[in-house]
Amino acid sequence: MGFPHPRLGQKVDGCWGKTAPLWGGGLDPGPHPRGVTTQKHHSVTRWVPCRFYEKVQALHQDPKASVDNPLLAFSLIKRLHSDWPNVIYSDEATENTQALHAGFKEVEQELPGAEDLDGAARALMRLQDVYALSVKGMANGVFQPAGASRAPLYSPGRRVSLSADDCFHVGKVAYDTGDYYHSIAWLEEAVSLFRLSYGSWNPEDRSSLEDALDHLAFSYFMAGNISHALSLSKEFLHYDPSNRRVVRNVAKYQKLLETGMAASAGPLRRPNGTRLQSRDAYEELCQRPGGQPSLEPLLRLSCSYETNGSPYLLLQPAKKEVVRIRPYVALYHDFISDAEAETIKGLAGPWLQRSVVASGEKQQKAEYRISKSAWLKDTADPVVKVLEQRIAAVTGLDLRPPYAEYLQVVNYGLGGHYEPHFDHATSRKSPLYRMKSGNRIATVMIYLSAVEAGGSTAFIYANFSVPVVKNAALFWWNLRRNGDGDGDTLHAGCPVLAGDKWVANKWIHEHGQEFRRPCSTDPRD
Repeated sequence: MGFPHPRLGQKVDGCWGKTAPLWGGGLDPGPHPRGVTTQKHHSVTRWVPCRFYEKVQALHQDPKASVDNPLLAFSLIKRLHSDWPNVIYSDEATENTQALHAGFKEVEQELPGAEDLDGAARALMRLQDVYALSVKGMANGVFQPAGASRAPLYSPGRRVSLSADDCFHVGKVAYDTGDYYHSIAWLEEAVSLFRLSYGSWNPEDRSSLEDALDHLAFSYFMAGNISHALSLSKEFLHYDPSNRRVVRNVAKYQKLLETGMAASAGPLRRPNGTRLQSRDAYEELCQRPGGQPSLEPLLRLSCSYETNGSPYLLLQPAKKEVVRIRPYVALYHDFISDAEAETIKGLAGPWLQRSVVASGEKQQKAEYRISKSAWLKDTADPVVKVLEQRIAAVTGLDLRPPYAEYLQVVNYGLGGHYEPHFDHATSRKSPLYRMKSGNRIATVMIYLSAVEAGGSTAFIYANFSVPVVKNAALFWWNLRRNGDGDGDTLHAGCPVLAGDKWVANKWIHEHGQEFRRPCSTDPRD
């Protein structure tokens, strides 16, 4: 079975002798997968069997487009992690074994690993949850809220569907962590798709209908639905009647039902992975189109050209939009140019690492913050220095060391997000105080890129969100004038539904600002 294997260098249906990389130059999935780059060794593609090359080529037809569609990104990660080694070590490759293995070793470290593939699967589940998406719709390439008549949240130019094996892998990731809420939804879709194609052989599949039925039956058992677990196990035995383990499971399920010892199955509850008790409000804000509700008195909001008394802004005032009064949030449009944004992204790119969060006196990785970040000193490039001068002019604050932190550049790729959090420290043990310059008094967040869908900055308690506005800068005060943290600044970075989100953060500390933002006469302010 499979394609006939030509000798190295022969050309069959235009598949051999190609010099183009496996995907176009625009691929940039962000934090996941780790290390996937836009350039690969051209020589490797000369050895790639036709079916794999054509599969990847079909996933990425436009060489100038980035992998904005999360389903396309997941499929490509899965192809590169699971299917590429299968091709390299397949029977078809025996004539070119040495060349294939050598070529694979050249790029092996750059290809996605198991951690990347599992992270991409978790990203799809995150998008499913936060945007209330239908699993069946996602598998069919449609980003439609489940049970809703609203328009799709994202309509890709080319619809990408997931295979039965793709859905099985997402369900298996949930299954392995005991998350049966998600495993049932994705394994149900895998079973449905495997049933449609049962009997046909797909060389890319690592799983089968039997595998999906087996995992789905146990998921239902753990969720308390014994009768459905029994039904699925019996279906499994129809295809594999000699499997003793499943035979024992059928007997066990029947006994539980006959003796009445099976507990009645309640509705499946989604596990709450957020640290703060604000999940519903957070997700509602992320789903809300257009940002804030019309609760704020519109007369108090304004747009203006601002010089802030700075000679730096006399010739080109800042375009300021007051988004909210309490907490005070302002958006400065056209704060950075396209060229400056690209320069900063290019400077940060080689240094990007998985973002960490403060945990007591330490910093560590966490599932509630999925992104990559790097820090840039103002000496890294003249563009960074000019940008910091612009921030100082607009805010009127002192950014000289140690009164402000280095510029942090963050990339949110496939499903990248940051759940509700405060920028300011809520404990004196926080690492933020190591700078000996007090707490974070203000935040400036610059949007270095646009996204097609998702990625809004949601202020949870204040009940509004700000969509990504390319080249704009978002500003807010983290502390009240009396030095206390402003609870209304609890905010989150909504998951990126489609696209590649880049931001640059500048955190300014309270020391050095005593005469620039003095205390109020009202001690409660």
